[in-house]
Amino acid sequence: MWKVQSSKEPIRLFKSDFLEFFSHIHPAIVLIIWIPVVLWFVVYGLMNRPDGVYLLYFPACMIVGLILWSLTEYGVHRFVFHFKPRNKWQERISFLFHGVHHAQPMAKSRLVMPPAVSIPLALLFYYFYANVIEMIFGRPHWVYPLFAGFLIGYILYDMSHYAIHHFDLKSNYFKMLRKNHMRHHWKTPDKRFGVTNIFWDIVFGTWVKED
Repeated sequence: MWKVQSSKEPIRLFKSDFLEFFSHIHPAIVLIIWIPVVLWFVVYGLMNRPDGVYLLYFPACMIVGLILWSLTEYGVHRFVFHFKPRNKWQERISFLFHGVHHAQPMAKSRLVMPPAVSIPLALLFYYFYANVIEMIFGRPHWVYPLFAGFLIGYILYDMSHYAIHHFDLKSNYFKMLRKNHMRHHWKTPDKRFGVTNIFWDIVFGTWVKED
């Protein structure tokens, strides 16, 4: 369990000023990087769809991509960010990945994923889905809308996470998300892993009813 730090000064993660610089990110960077990528996948996918194929597959694949992101969000948060370290090296990695956020949950520059992490992960997921879709379905044109939906889910996740911590949200849905996420931080760090939804927590038994 990571201890919450009272200091408002961001915890320094690296001795190197160069590495430390890249451990901080403004949420607008997520939009600047990933919205053009989403648009590219949408436009390229539409322009290169096979002749005679009904366009209905495009929104359907985007919805599938969103659903896959929501499952990825839950799985990464639960099994990667909250893995139980067994040695000092793993403790260090765990703290770099997610422990620093639990130690300073309101640190504005550490609420969205740094591009140094998100870009390699995006490439891995893209090639994974491209190969799976090609091998199982033989429909390579599906990967463009699917991955666009996947990235839209990621953008919504990062923006929602920042908003949950720093905005006074009026929507009842977002109020529920904020309450759920703050209880993850302060009461049940081993539960409530969903950020943009609680669906997978309910499915996998990690959601806790109001307490």
